[in-house]
Amino acid sequence: MNEKDFEVQNIFGKGGANTAYAKYFTGNSFLNPVKIGGGDCPVMIANVTFEPGCRNNWHIHHASKGGGQVIICTAGSGWYQMEGQNPVSMKAGDAAYFPPGVKHWHGAKKDRWFSHLAFELPGENTSTEWLEPVSDEAYSKIK
Repeated sequence: MNEKDFEVQNIFGKGGANTAYAKYFTGNSFLNPVKIGGGDCPVMIANVTFEPGCRNNWHIHHASKGGGQVIICTAGSGWYQMEGQNPVSMKAGDAAYFPPGVKHWHGAKKDRWFSHLAFELPGENTSTEWLEPVSDEAYSKIK
């Protein structure tokens, strides 16, 4: 799918270049915070878009209570992987939950654009620990 066709599907919008977190990504990503009406929402939601081949580094969402992350694929096709498990394919409508303390990554397939909503779940003493990149060698072996 080309970028123009992908943009039609990407209902939450590509947003701007993800410069604040670029050092934690291989390839280009884009960030579009979701505006939530109705008062103070305890959950931060953003639409993250990955160009083909882009993925984030391995990372862990920490929390002493609660926390973790949920992603829901909204357009395109991508992967996620939790440490010690095989990569899992995602298409629009698929969702994944990453409990606090679980090392994982997510990103686009080699030849596909990918967008997902990222929900940072509320908790106590939450933080994200960014780790090593997913190596080109390991990524190229995913089928």
